[in-house]
Amino acid sequence: MAENMQNLWQAYRNTKEPAVKEKLILEYAPLVKLVAGRISIHIGQYVDFEDLISYGIFGLIDAIDKFDPYKGVKFETYASLRIRGEIIDNIRKLDWVPRTLRQKSKQLDKYYSYLESELGREPTYEELAEKMQISVDEVKEVMQKSVASSLISLDDYVDPNKDVTVADIVETKADTPDLSYEKKEVKAMLVDAINQLTEKEKKVVTLYYFEELTLKEISKVMEVSESRISQIHSKAVVKLQNKLGKYKSILFLN
Repeated sequence: MAENMQNLWQAYRNTKEPAVKEKLILEYAPLVKLVAGRISIHIGQYVDFEDLISYGIFGLIDAIDKFDPYKGVKFETYASLRIRGEIIDNIRKLDWVPRTLRQKSKQLDKYYSYLESELGREPTYEELAEKMQISVDEVKEVMQKSVASSLISLDDYVDPNKDVTVADIVETKADTPDLSYEKKEVKAMLVDAINQLTEKEKKVVTLYYFEELTLKEISKVMEVSESRISQIHSKAVVKLQNKLGKYKSILFLN
């Protein structure tokens, strides 16, 4: 299989024939579905999954056209960034995040941090609701939607119109000492943040980010509804974002 793909790439590099390119697109189409599926967990209720797939295909085509195999980067890694960037760019154009949600998201972040500092522990839904002067259900809704809007509004997200450099995605062995140290620091922060989650939140985060299960699969493992898993995931992500600060974008690179 690997040899066949190598031959296919070689043929495309030599000829640039549309028929060969089409074969490459078909071979890597499952990658589009995988990336779109990960993003859909955050925004699936706002954007149709088939639309995400369509956006992602354009990212895959762009990746095939611009991929340089001689830079020592796996195509799957490079293409994933391109696919994800294209999907995010198209969702941004939809401008689906209402201004009121942006305001409530900022308010949620502010009061979450304040109450956590004041109480010396994570605030409950009820405490957040009282502080924000809204219902508990509204807090849960804002929390879930704020995770989705964070995905789209990250300033440091990969720009699909900008070339992804090798420095962005190569292994740590090519890092400068400063960058290597920063990666270790971020990893330590993430581990510490995860350790402060509840057991249910840890399990959802582990199954989602490390085992790469879907919401539906996690709901079967934990024997609760998908909506409940989505709630647990949203609350966990909000906590992790608060702990990670400027490094919160790593939560959306999986």
